[in-house]
Amino acid sequence: MEEKQEKKAFDYESFRQQAIDRLMSGDKELGGKDGVLAPLLKDLLDAVLSGEAQAHVEESRPNRRNGSKSKCVKTAHGPIEVEMPRDRDGSFEPKLIAKRQTTLGEGLDNRILSLYSKGMSYEDIQSHLEDLYGLEISTGQLSAITDKILPVVEQWRSRPLDPIYTFMWLDAVHFKVRQDGKVISKAAYNVLSVDLQGNKDLLGIYIGDSESSRFWLSVLSDLQNRGVKDVLICSIDNLKGFADAIETVFPLTDVQLCLVHQVRNSLRYVTSKDQRQVAADLKPLYQVASLSAAEQNLAAFASKWGDKYPLVLESWQRNWIRLTRFFEYPPAIRKVVYTTNTVEAFHRQIRTVTKSKGAFSSETALVKLLYLTTQRIIEKWKIPLANWSVTVQQLAILYGDRIKQYMKV
Repeated sequence: MEEKQEKKAFDYESFRQQAIDRLMSGDKELGGKDGVLAPLLKDLLDAVLSGEAQAHVEESRPNRRNGSKSKCVKTAHGPIEVEMPRDRDGSFEPKLIAKRQTTLGEGLDNRILSLYSKGMSYEDIQSHLEDLYGLEISTGQLSAITDKILPVVEQWRSRPLDPIYTFMWLDAVHFKVRQDGKVISKAAYNVLSVDLQGNKDLLGIYIGDSESSRFWLSVLSDLQNRGVKDVLICSIDNLKGFADAIETVFPLTDVQLCLVHQVRNSLRYVTSKDQRQVAADLKPLYQVASLSAAEQNLAAFASKWGDKYPLVLESWQRNWIRLTRFFEYPPAIRKVVYTTNTVEAFHRQIRTVTKSKGAFSSETALVKLLYLTTQRIIEKWKIPLANWSVTVQQLAILYGDRIKQYMKV
């Protein structure tokens, strides 16, 4: 005999009054494992599944419904027991919750990735999900969920790039990683850029050992292989051989050494009692309006400090052309390129997330967190650089056909 038992309709008014009573009593927890929304979600899920089953059997007569079976489904409001309808010939395939599905939708995975991207450890995420939603998820399950991002990372790392970038900042940030039973230092090589529309982007994250010009050469070659043909201005620190590596791959690129790094490195060779005065005497080398004035001030610095601090003077003289490249540009462009502050500010944002990490369990764990963190940062880069319409016209005057051939006007 065909089963005629019907599921009791969801009493919305009763639920509404129950919610009001709980709120009035001081219980403001609508979500979570003890929240008042969980019963509502259960009724809604049961009703939709029942509707799916009824439509299926009506389309597959003489097939008939054949009761239901309870199933625990993980949701954002905790585990919920839903009634999965069955049919006589076993052909019913629910769309809302598949037969082997144990989590409702992708919401939980996205929530876990969001928590992970904010620097939470697996243990913290487990505790969070247990406290708020009553979900018990193992470390292995969490790792499997976060591993889902790895194919996306590889796709992002190999995506085609624009043929030309106006500005590019290259710098590395270091992290501790466990490898072969030891904790070692790994460098994350980051490439920030600005395209012809004035939009900032992160072109890639590359993981290597301690920072070296040889590894930077491989990074630059990868950018070239992905479609980059020209870079107008690169801002970098004074790593030995770094500028030469850039000019090997992009021979027309203007390389600007970071003046902040140069001053900082210079003061390492100055006694503490002289550091303030030397720093003050270095400022006229770059805080002036013209290259000729800077050269006069370099001569004055050499007369005053050259004998006492020959290493400092020799460093400035050796790197002078690349340190003073910015004098060739209008003031608006000078502010953008004379230091690597842009990429260092980006690194500080990453550090706010990773600072709680003693050491990453593996290089893969580091890559996952860096990608998720940087994508959250990039989401905020929605508008072009300030006064970009003026800046790009100045660049067109300075670089002529190198930039005009790619501009759509």
